[in-house]
Amino acid sequence: MPDETIAGVVTTIVFSNAGNGYSILRLNTGAALVTVAGVIPGVSRGEKLIATGAWTTHPQYGEQFKADSYEVVPPSGADEVYRYLASGAIKGIGPAKAKDIVEEFGSDALAIIENDPDKLVKIKGISLKNARRIAEGVRRQAVLRRLIDFLHHYGIVPAVAILLYKYYGDGALEAVREDPYIIVSNACGVDFSDADAIALDLGFESDHPRRVSAALLFELTHNLGNGHTFIPRDKLIAATIDLIGVGPGDAEDALETLCECGEVVRDAVAGVEGCYLSDIHKAESYVAGRLIDMAASQAAGPDVSLDMIRSIERENGVKYANLQVDALTFAVKNDVMALTGGPGTGKTTTVLGILTLFDSMGLKTSLCAPTGRAAKRLSEICGRDASTIHRLLGVAPGVDGGLVFDHDDDNQLDSDAVIVDESSMIDVLLMYSLLVAMKKGSRLILIGDVDQLPPIGPGNVFSDIIRSNSIPTVSLKEIFRQANDSGIVSCAHSVNSGVMPDLSARYPDLYFLRRQSDEQLAETVAELYGQRLPDNMGIDPSQIQVLTPTRKRQAGTVMLNERLREAINPRHPGKKEKKLGDTLYRVGDRVMQVRNNYDIMWESSDGLSAGTGVFNGDVGLIKDMDFERETITVDFEDKLVTYIFEQYKELEPAFAMTVHKSQGSEYHAVVLAMTAAAPQLLTRSVLYTAMTRARNLLVIVGHPDVMAGMVENDRRQKRYSGLRARLAAG
Repeated sequence: MPDETIAGVVTTIVFSNAGNGYSILRLNTGAALVTVAGVIPGVSRGEKLIATGAWTTHPQYGEQFKADSYEVVPPSGADEVYRYLASGAIKGIGPAKAKDIVEEFGSDALAIIENDPDKLVKIKGISLKNARRIAEGVRRQAVLRRLIDFLHHYGIVPAVAILLYKYYGDGALEAVREDPYIIVSNACGVDFSDADAIALDLGFESDHPRRVSAALLFELTHNLGNGHTFIPRDKLIAATIDLIGVGPGDAEDALETLCECGEVVRDAVAGVEGCYLSDIHKAESYVAGRLIDMAASQAAGPDVSLDMIRSIERENGVKYANLQVDALTFAVKNDVMALTGGPGTGKTTTVLGILTLFDSMGLKTSLCAPTGRAAKRLSEICGRDASTIHRLLGVAPGVDGGLVFDHDDDNQLDSDAVIVDESSMIDVLLMYSLLVAMKKGSRLILIGDVDQLPPIGPGNVFSDIIRSNSIPTVSLKEIFRQANDSGIVSCAHSVNSGVMPDLSARYPDLYFLRRQSDEQLAETVAELYGQRLPDNMGIDPSQIQVLTPTRKRQAGTVMLNERLREAINPRHPGKKEKKLGDTLYRVGDRVMQVRNNYDIMWESSDGLSAGTGVFNGDVGLIKDMDFERETITVDFEDKLVTYIFEQYKELEPAFAMTVHKSQGSEYHAVVLAMTAAAPQLLTRSVLYTAMTRARNLLVIVGHPDVMAGMVENDRRQKRYSGLRARLAAG
């Protein structure tokens, strides 16, 4: 259908999302009152709107006009200005004051409010303070709208404009025109190519120093997502030249300027000249220095005697091996220690012993983990509250869209000891934030499995700590007898040692189902999930997690999720569903949050509590959809979060997920789709991580040759990180 254009006055704001501007409006066209929906941020009642788009028929709410673009027409003439002011669009002005203002200033009223507000004191009931407050609101609205319109021309969402306004205020538009590359940041999340298009359109030369500097910073920022804390200087120069096609001299000059102004730090580390973003260099240097100081400090505590060990064993109902006793001793005598070990080696009982010791010493101990699921499991193990590291530190969104923590070096944690589980997931920035918040003399106990996949963020902190041989470390090796009966445990250790497990052996908790083709594999996985495990073993699908190394192919997450949805949550006439982009969402679907959103609101299902923040990896169920407001409500274990349809990219179906997304989680039953994929996804560490996600049952479906190839492939992605070298240098 060709686009149409309609015009009218906004009478009602049915719904508006301040974050991305999606709105539902009632528009009086003169001939009719119509519903308009689309990205129309900042519009107010009483304003004239020209919208271009197409008519659609909503299955529940009838005819609507879907606006693809719009224009807000400023009121002209005294009558239009009065209707706008009287509508309540401007806080502090109602119909009575609107009448007085228009009688005094006529059609110039809006210009006077924005540019010469002190004149408003002529109006009865408006003080100088109120006049300036009214002007500030009008000016903000006008500046924000101009900024939104400018960015919308380049296809950039209104949420970016709102973030820029928070940071730059009334000068936001001028700031973007002067330097479009300010929108390329973690806070704004705009691709370099989009900012580059704006800059070139505004007349920036291809070798403009700001363009080259922005490209260098983009390469450093982008590679944080690949796990690198720094990039070797020669590789950074080469990548920048390849990105924007400038000469080596231009890139060298821009790098020198960035170093001089402190945005980039050059530092000789691990045998190369590394280039760091300044905040990453600060974090890595601080983490290394603080850990070295902690390792050199002898903690005050009692000697761990044999009688003390026996007492703890009786209290916890266990018998400690020699290495576990070493771990208890290290925990008491050192300010920092690392404890690593595979499944069945006794990490859990060791942690309980350390906690019991700390309790006996009168230490106030905080328990935490990088993810909500890992924190919940730690809480269940220890019988007391555990939180995510973010919640422990009191995370909140910053003014520029970044993060701030309530606890830092000026407001440190009231803890004598901090025990962190799943430490292999901690990146260098999170470790920095945790250490800064810990008071001097506090103990830090890092627990994890060094053979798991590395963190998603920059650095490889837990591995670097252990491989540096500079921090007191206990590596648990012995598999306890009760765990040795487990196929999950014994086969996972075989894989980690590079030995292909005997798939013909019979285990109580591990099964291998050979399938030749991807179609057979996917069909079997769907049967296991929807029928065989629930019917034959009494395992509810909510306790089963399907894992796969890849998103692609028939046994990748995309196509498996479609199969699994139809297996347990099929289409039904009374069940709401909506296709957004290429993905179908249906009430009852299991979904996963795929990016940290620190300022999205949630409330408890009973309505008694509320808060902000949903994090990458959180899994929930779609509880409802509202087609008029175009929203999806998701229940993340009693935290109800409402998304508008435009935020759909934050949610992915989670009946099946990649192994990488399962880090830090443990499931009652895991079905592993052993499908072919890219070599970098079919590695020993991916297989080992997948197997160790299963607590009680693991079913591997696929071809043994694929599994054998993963066991052989000990390839690990190289990460540029200077922490190990800094720790080793002491």
